[in-house]
Amino acid sequence: MRWKRTIQLLDVHAEGEIGRVAIGGVPKIPGDTIAAQLHWLNTDPKGDELRRFLCLEPRGAPIGSVNLLLPARHPDADAAFVILQPDQAHASSGSNSICVTTALLESGIVEMQEPETIVTLETAAGLVKATATCRDGRCEKVKLTMVPSFVHELDVGVDTPHWGRIKADICYGGIFYALVDVGQIGLTIEKANAAGLVQAGMILKELINRDIKVVHPEIPAISGVAYVMFRDTEADGTVRTCTTMWPGRADRSPCGTGNSANLATLYARGKAKVGDTFTSKSIIGSEFEVGLQAVTEVAGRPAVIPTITGRGFTFGLTQVALDPFDPHPNGFALTDVWGPSAGEI
Repeated sequence: MRWKRTIQLLDVHAEGEIGRVAIGGVPKIPGDTIAAQLHWLNTDPKGDELRRFLCLEPRGAPIGSVNLLLPARHPDADAAFVILQPDQAHASSGSNSICVTTALLESGIVEMQEPETIVTLETAAGLVKATATCRDGRCEKVKLTMVPSFVHELDVGVDTPHWGRIKADICYGGIFYALVDVGQIGLTIEKANAAGLVQAGMILKELINRDIKVVHPEIPAISGVAYVMFRDTEADGTVRTCTTMWPGRADRSPCGTGNSANLATLYARGKAKVGDTFTSKSIIGSEFEVGLQAVTEVAGRPAVIPTITGRGFTFGLTQVALDPFDPHPNGFALTDVWGPSAGEI
């Protein structure tokens, strides 16, 4: 084969959310820190080409992420990674951290110790401690100690043409979220409503980012509301979530960074304390356990240290390649599958 580029992907999902892990062929990414590498991927044409190559058609699809494994820069880290999605590169993700941990251990890149292996992951948002329960060569579950999460602003009013004035909590859980009680848009979080939820999420994200500017006070490379997450609370205290993602799809997992952001709101409102745990359920019914491990500060703001526990499952091994004569080296997206905004790519 006269391929110009090849990248090997270990296919993994965490509670339904696909997070392929690039374990071979990853090119050198410029930058002295993971945050600087994230910035390069989002601002340099060559970084954009790599993301499009992996995430758009014909090699990619609207669902899921590709995690680029990178050499760790922090002396305490076992591995580093950046998350590529169809819209841009992202700093942090709970489901993808579970996928990466599972891939590292089950591929042998990091030696598995039974019954428990601790893997320290370096992200642009900081270090994530992954405690993996292991048995018979399998990673059974992963408990993540996430980066500090905090509230930017609660009960922000957003004027919308469809639902009138709604309220959103703008919070950080590794990336910035707008958290919206789903009843405000007249829907419930269930599979039959996925299309309506993601349509609403795309509209709200555009409105919120137009009017509200957010930048991490210590990591300038992390800015803007990345996702709108709809939430609801069931009678038994289970938090039901649906994170909406470009180009218009629902996160299949309960969402680790979104639940971390939501935990910050619960703490700020006096509804959660250190030691509390609860179940978060996704739109497909899969579950994460969410815990409040500790409290801290970020640039003088109250913050929480969340834990997220879930399972990762490998389901394939893929090698993607670029034929030097391929007329679509940077990929493409059409509105039939990718939604109306795909026409802008």
